[in-house]
Amino acid sequence: MESRALRYFLAVAEELNFARAAERLGISSPPLSRAIRNLEAELGLTLFERTTHNVTLTAAGEVLLEHGRVAVDALQAAGRRAQRAAVVEPVLVLAVKADSDAGLLDAILARFAAEPAAQPVTIRLCGWGEQPGLLLRGEADAALVYEPFDRTGLDAETVNIEPRVAAVPAAHPLASRESISLAELDLPIFEPANPEELRRYLDGIVEDHGVRDLPQLLKLVELGKFVTLLPESVVARYPRPGIAYLHVPDAPPAVLAIAWPQQSRSPATAALVRAAASRMDHDGLRADIDIRPEAAH
Repeated sequence: MESRALRYFLAVAEELNFARAAERLGISSPPLSRAIRNLEAELGLTLFERTTHNVTLTAAGEVLLEHGRVAVDALQAAGRRAQRAAVVEPVLVLAVKADSDAGLLDAILARFAAEPAAQPVTIRLCGWGEQPGLLLRGEADAALVYEPFDRTGLDAETVNIEPRVAAVPAAHPLASRESISLAELDLPIFEPANPEELRRYLDGIVEDHGVRDLPQLLKLVELGKFVTLLPESVVARYPRPGIAYLHVPDAPPAVLAIAWPQQSRSPATAALVRAAASRMDHDGLRADIDIRPEAAH
């Protein structure tokens, strides 16, 4: 299977419309249709069900969509890593969402600097949920990211575990309390104690309200737009007179991880992972991080 045919398939699978996919690819519809028919003939299966008005994926198409994205990302990542390896003074890129490092970034970088394999580090600031994609596309070597996240093609180690707190407006009926239960928060989700469902709710707040950063999120809480759950480390860094922070003993903890591509062979990335994960081992550097440093990027 050629990469061009796979890219064509992904465009159609994501758009579910041949005309829009062709426009996205910068080609006309007839050659795109021929390329998809040739791909189906090569594989000996049907990828799309086509009618006059609709295009839908078959079961085989769904599988190729899932794995095809990973394959295309891997090709792009290989090119980017090769380009970065060719520079005279290579740097390691660490992706971090602003205010999403539990206040540990400086300590992690200090530990890393003491490692024999240490390199200069560039911090790639990113938006909510962007870290896995940056890693898979080769735009970052490692990332600090809160669980749960899509681990496809990635490995991860825990960096920090802390309780969550509820951020509610100061005028909230329960704002005077020191702690509150998930049931009392009455979040609009079926299972708030389920980390996956809670993550979808929190991501939904960001998406629905166009939230760009933590200060904006807290301002919306102050205005009574919603209540949210945050890592406890946020409290000391963001005191707000218009917000009450309440302990939520039955909430899932906030788990910060460092993630990296499974295929990484970089000694510097391995050293950074050890430096970040060492906090979970009472500040002793770990020796069991599964990055095999046979070669650099």
